[in-house]
Amino acid sequence: MKKSLTAVMLLVLSVSLLFGCTSTDSSEDTWKDLEDRGTVIVGFDDTFVPMGFKDGSGEIIGFDIDLAKEAIGRMGLEPEFQPIDWNLKETELNTKNIDLIWNGYTITDERKEKVNFTKPYLDNRQVIVVLSGSDIDMKADLEGRIVAAQNASSALAAIQAEGAAETFDGGEPILFDTYNDAFMDLEAGRVHAVVADEILARYYISERGEEKYKVLDEDFGDEEYGVGVRKSDEILLGKLNDILDEMKSDGSAEAISEKWFGENIVK
Repeated sequence: MKKSLTAVMLLVLSVSLLFGCTSTDSSEDTWKDLEDRGTVIVGFDDTFVPMGFKDGSGEIIGFDIDLAKEAIGRMGLEPEFQPIDWNLKETELNTKNIDLIWNGYTITDERKEKVNFTKPYLDNRQVIVVLSGSDIDMKADLEGRIVAAQNASSALAAIQAEGAAETFDGGEPILFDTYNDAFMDLEAGRVHAVVADEILARYYISERGEEKYKVLDEDFGDEEYGVGVRKSDEILLGKLNDILDEMKSDGSAEAISEKWFGENIVK
């Protein structure tokens, strides 16, 4: 009996040590670790044009990419860009697979429960895009239609907040892993409308041909972009806020905005 009890206790201790070694403590500020490592890992959706995406040669580019490079460089660190599953972005952050979520990341009350945000640096809204010949002219015309959005996106949250989804064909929007897939289905006629960030939608439209699309006057609401930081990382959050303010004051944020949008849209 004593031998059996000892064996069980040893097994429990071994399992505890195993999980203890592999667990990740997200309750401590990691600034010292980042300084020692010399890098900050930025999580992003590599299809989210023009904020952070891969070009035809596979190079990672975009407005947020340039902004992150400048801001992290001013900390004396190097950015490392890590494509992630956007559905798991907060999990990736809080398990320390990444250090920041920086890719057109909309500030919402629900997300504030999981992460801290920097000050907003860009305004956005959730627009409704249809094909140019569509008879959909207003939000009410979406009733009974097939409407698309990206999974785990702020567009989906905005639709749900208004309770509009129940009026769509099937009682819910069709969800895609990427907006590239959603727009391909719109062009093919498999969906009737796409709800998306205006910044992304305008870029897609300019790239694919403005004559093909129509953006409705009505939308699913205004929003703001911020950078997502672990709640424990107060030093990193403070440094980011100070540097983003500095970049707005010295004109470097404006220069990056002019490069990608042809005008200064930074808050």
